Amino acid sequence: MLLAFLVLTSVFAQAQVSMDSLRQLLDKESNDSVKFLLLMQLSEAAEYSDYRQSRRYANDAVELSGKLGDWAKGRAFLRLAFLETMEGDYAEALKYDLQCASLYAQHKDSSNLAKAYIDIGNDYRDMGEYADAYYYLGESFRITRRFHEIPNQKDSLMMGVALHNMGTVFTQLGQFDLAYQHLAASEKISEAIKDELGPAYSRVEVGELFRKKGDFVNAEKNLLASLALCRKLKIRVLLPRTLINLANVYLDKGEYTKSLAYFDSVRMDQAVISNHFTLAECNLGSGRAMAKLGQYDEALKLFQRSLASAKELNARNLTLDTYNALAALYESKKDFQKALSFHRRHDGLRDSLFSKATMEKLLQEEVRFQTMNKDLEIQALSEIQQKQFSEIRRQELIQNILVIVAVLSIILLYTVYRSGRRRKRINRLLLDHQEEIKRRSVELEQLNQVKDKFFSIISHDLRSPMNALSGTLDLLSRQKISPEEFANLTDSLRTQFNHTRTLISNLLDWTLLQMDKLTLHREPVNLADVTDESFVALKTLYPKNIQFENRIERHLMGIGDRNIINLILRNLILNAIKFTESGGRIWVDAQERDHELLVSVSDTGIGIKPEVQEFLFTKTSSYSTRGTANEKGTGLGLILCKEFVEKIGGKIGFESKVGEGSTFYFTLPKADVAAEVPQEAVTR
Repeated sequence: MLLAFLVLTSVFAQAQVSMDSLRQLLDKESNDSVKFLLLMQLSEAAEYSDYRQSRRYANDAVELSGKLGDWAKGRAFLRLAFLETMEGDYAEALKYDLQCASLYAQHKDSSNLAKAYIDIGNDYRDMGEYADAYYYLGESFRITRRFHEIPNQKDSLMMGVALHNMGTVFTQLGQFDLAYQHLAASEKISEAIKDELGPAYSRVEVGELFRKKGDFVNAEKNLLASLALCRKLKIRVLLPRTLINLANVYLDKGEYTKSLAYFDSVRMDQAVISNHFTLAECNLGSGRAMAKLGQYDEALKLFQRSLASAKELNARNLTLDTYNALAALYESKKDFQKALSFHRRHDGLRDSLFSKATMEKLLQEEVRFQTMNKDLEIQALSEIQQKQFSEIRRQELIQNILVIVAVLSIILLYTVYRSGRRRKRINRLLLDHQEEIKRRSVELEQLNQVKDKFFSIISHDLRSPMNALSGTLDLLSRQKISPEEFANLTDSLRTQFNHTRTLISNLLDWTLLQMDKLTLHREPVNLADVTDESFVALKTLYPKNIQFENRIERHLMGIGDRNIINLILRNLILNAIKFTESGGRIWVDAQERDHELLVSVSDTGIGIKPEVQEFLFTKTSSYSTRGTANEKGTGLGLILCKEFVEKIGGKIGFESKVGEGSTFYFTLPKADVAAEVPQEAVTR
């Protein structure tokens, strides 16, 4: 299996296979190892053209890796971490990189562990956790040197990358001399191993270093060199960083139009993969340029978007820059109170990021790192030099042992402390996950009950009246029933037919609502007219001796879908008819409240028992009762009313007393323009 894996990896690395060909191979393949490699290849091929599809392939690879072992899990987690980095979610990328490091540590895979530590260090750096970033990058360098006294090209490349990224940490902290030393050491390694990608990465970081120092000439020179290499070698992952740094150079030089053009170019490219961190950087840079051009309102919107993304991603260095930009903006607008507020937020966050303790810890780590490198260089001296300085080396060895013991003790205590915190965080995430599973189980159970109720209504309440009507017609066709007997059955059949028609209408409307296929049209609706229409239709279908009264003032207009409001009123009035005795009264009223209307349907019926009231609007309730004239019901009408009222943004409720009647009411937005009609109530 291992040999097959190595062969397949080599084939896929060398062949430029199209996406369609890869999909065809995947569909035909049955071997899990080959399918895994195909999924990884598809994810890499789609990462810049269809990010979501790339993510789906990576997720499928993770799922399949469970069958293949840790070698597959490690590769799959690295792929997910890279995709999270493309989106700018460095906290989520860190989660996957830590899982990779754990796997490689268990298998004592020093090479891959060193690579994982570089990725972890990059995640912490981009989140603004500089002490942790430097620690993991230094560990990566030490692991490679410790296990490979004569590093091969791959190990040398990894050491160079670690040194380069340590330099980026010092650049962020403003320690430019230390940053340049690390970058220069990394560049020497790249030259020695003929790494053609190294100069592009080195130039972009050196350019950023010069920009932060205010040397815009050298900054632009290095960044343009990096840009040319990115385009020549097609280094897509580095291109947006280079363009953003160039945009910031032109912004600092006062070339605002040119700066905006670069920011817009990056924004259009990164929107395809939804890189929220890079998009937030573009919003911040564009906002600064807009502010310099005097377009304060547009600048403020861009700053607010950048700040929201920075906080969501826990990108503290980006949050710091945005606070500073907002403070400067409000100073330009003469709003000194808000400017002071953002200055305070900026200073507070800056003190936490660049505290004295953090800087001292970093410098101590740097001293230890330089000491270790020096020892390794001494070990590489010739035998003659070793003999000449053997006594010095012995003394230094003793000192180094003491230092290493002390440092290892500190590292051990710190690791135990961090492990405890991570364990607590993982336990908390597991508990949250369990709660989510419980919640979804309850939702699924409720949906299952809704399905059972739906089929119960169809099988019982639709089948029974149809069977009765079919039987009656059959008797009539065979002349087994006299016209007088048929006349006596007419009222019963009509009642059953009206019930069935209402049921079918409600079922169809409810089904459309559940499937989210119902299209709502917001328009001004005259509530009095809709009520009149409902009264006319229902009085004809349900001939009870009931007085209907429309008390809604003619000028009142609501905002909503006319058909939906008609359906709500029709069901509420039909419910009132069902539970009102002959000789009773039903009236509809509406009252103005702030920016909404409260519409109510009241009756003098039999009321609702307290034990029934609590589940009238519950989807899973199968409760229904017959009306005062033995009318049947399904319990669906009120549920439908509730869902439609909430669909148009309103609320529904009721009040009821047994023997005195009930009032059902709902709210909907009020139209701004009143209709020019008489303002009197109409009694029917």
